[in-house]
Amino acid sequence: MVFACGLPNFAIMKTPSRNITYLALMFVVATAIVVYFMPGDSKHKYTYELNRPWNYELLTAPFDIPVYRDSATVNHMIDSIDRVMVPIFKVDESAEARVTAVVRGSKDLSDATRRRLLDVIDRIYSGGVIDARTASIIGRGELPEVKFNIDNVNVARPTASFLSQRDAYALIDSIFRDNPERGRIQALGLSNVLNPNVIEDTRATDQYRENLIQPIVAAVGVIQQGERIIDRGDRVSPQLFQVLKSYELALEKVGNHDRNRQVYTILGQVMFVVCLFGLLYIYFGFYFPATLHSVKRMLSVVLLMVVFFLFAAAMSKTIISGLYIVPLAILPIVVQVFFDARTAFFTFVLEVLMCAVLASFQLEFVFIEILAGTVVIFSLKELSKRSELLRSALLAFFTYVAGYVAVELMSAGSLTAMSGRLVGYFAINAVLISFAYILIFVVEKTFGMTSVVTLVELSDINNPLLRDLSRECPGTFQHSMAVSNLASEAAHKIGANVQLVRAGALYHDIGKIDNPAFFTENQYGINPHDALSPVQSARIIIGHVTDGIKRAEKFKLPAVIKDFILQHHGRGKAKYFYMKEQQLHPGEEIDPAPFTYPGPNPQTAEASLLMMADAVEAASRSLTDHSEAAIAELVNRLVDQQVAEGYHNDSPLSFRDVGLIKDTFIKRLRSMYHGRVSYPPEAPAKKTAG
Repeated sequence: MVFACGLPNFAIMKTPSRNITYLALMFVVATAIVVYFMPGDSKHKYTYELNRPWNYELLTAPFDIPVYRDSATVNHMIDSIDRVMVPIFKVDESAEARVTAVVRGSKDLSDATRRRLLDVIDRIYSGGVIDARTASIIGRGELPEVKFNIDNVNVARPTASFLSQRDAYALIDSIFRDNPERGRIQALGLSNVLNPNVIEDTRATDQYRENLIQPIVAAVGVIQQGERIIDRGDRVSPQLFQVLKSYELALEKVGNHDRNRQVYTILGQVMFVVCLFGLLYIYFGFYFPATLHSVKRMLSVVLLMVVFFLFAAAMSKTIISGLYIVPLAILPIVVQVFFDARTAFFTFVLEVLMCAVLASFQLEFVFIEILAGTVVIFSLKELSKRSELLRSALLAFFTYVAGYVAVELMSAGSLTAMSGRLVGYFAINAVLISFAYILIFVVEKTFGMTSVVTLVELSDINNPLLRDLSRECPGTFQHSMAVSNLASEAAHKIGANVQLVRAGALYHDIGKIDNPAFFTENQYGINPHDALSPVQSARIIIGHVTDGIKRAEKFKLPAVIKDFILQHHGRGKAKYFYMKEQQLHPGEEIDPAPFTYPGPNPQTAEASLLMMADAVEAASRSLTDHSEAAIAELVNRLVDQQVAEGYHNDSPLSFRDVGLIKDTFIKRLRSMYHGRVSYPPEAPAKKTAG
């Protein structure tokens, strides 16, 4: 139990050595991936965007700078060339010679048939024989003509006369269909030697294409040394944008960014990422040590951060201002579902800082993203309904737009340069945020974590396991419902996970289904313990914990629910039977082991809440006096006794939390047992005169 002021103990020293190895490996791999996809130094010497003001001093050309077309224009022009360019072919004279050699060498053909066959072959090869691939292209109408290089001049020729190898042989066979020597012609095996004589000259085609492309990729102008490029406040027009890109390219070519500079840049990036991931590890070590001990849970957070960074890196390279399409606000949504709002905000800030290195205007990016992400976190306390997610996505969109308007007014003094394209990106971002449910489901199933959505589903009393409990153990079911109400109300007061403790309370006693009659709340005048020894009775009572775990595994309940089953009695004793055993053996030392629950003691605030609520609710049923004083005495005595016996030493509850829990229990029990108004007896009906 954390009663002392200050920070909790950092947990890395208590982490198993094997887990430390995995955590270190995870740290190194994540750092390496992020650094690898970070931009180089040259790209971000200046940060600017199309149609936005230039935020730096006057920039002049330090030397003659050739100006090139932008890559999009170049690619478009090259695509246009590829669509209309006609490939260059050449004629292989040896192909026909090989076929005629086979025909001339045959002794089975008559002279007349041989001459006729050679004439047909000559006509076919004069028309042109091509391979199957080329024939397929021609058949689709994509190659109506080709070019032949004759005396260094490209001469066009229609492809209508070209025949594929298959068609050429079929033509020969059809011509000699009625010839009595057809069988002898077939025996020549012409289909195997009838090779194409019109083939693509790839070298000539590539050279031809290169000659067409060369003027496109060549410089279209030159900025003379000392000439003005752009000054502060100038709008980065499409022309200036390309000039600036040419300027950066020229700097790289002259070697202004030497190898040492690149090394230092990478070193700085490594230090930057190490600091961010280091802060993440330190945070979980201080505030969520159980997560730091769990490789799966840490991997889920680190992997989410890396995936979103890679998505951001891809969008920044492919689309101008594409970073604003990336739904970074999904990260705090997912983290908040599995942890809390504080952790969600912390991881989100780290992610935004990591992605900021990809942005052209880093301060603007950080401001807008943190603004939108914070609004999403505040608007989404518990993700139990899809409507809540849609509302958060809508709020994120309006926040993005408001932040963007604020930045434009602050930097440009007007909204004339405001980009409708960016507003569209914000809309796409909001739409993607609304699909966070999918990612939550993937994380939950992949890493074995439990979301609020799952807890809400488990809290449905129509769940088959809860129906079994209500049918077999009606008293236990009512007790579980009452404990759930008590614990969830107290959880709300101290800021614990309300939905988690509510679900845990409903399932904490499911082990009683196996032996319902042995528990007081399910008995009706007959107590089967009367026929058993205290040790036997204690074994059955304590066994409801292990029986509950077996049933939880059968129904595939999440691990967090199993923890409630294991910890709701902690390492406490079945005191009634322990004391009964002492009475039966006065003066003897009784072994407490058979009367002690397996535990462990509560490890979380929610588990501690459940232990307190379980004991208080069960004991309150035996009260005959339901006055506030009697209830307060009962609550204070039971809770203080648990604290004194050390059952909550491993729980993060504080003195303040315990006080709030007591007050909540007292008020709740007082309302449950409040007195009711007695109705006066109904007056007898007057007899009417007959």
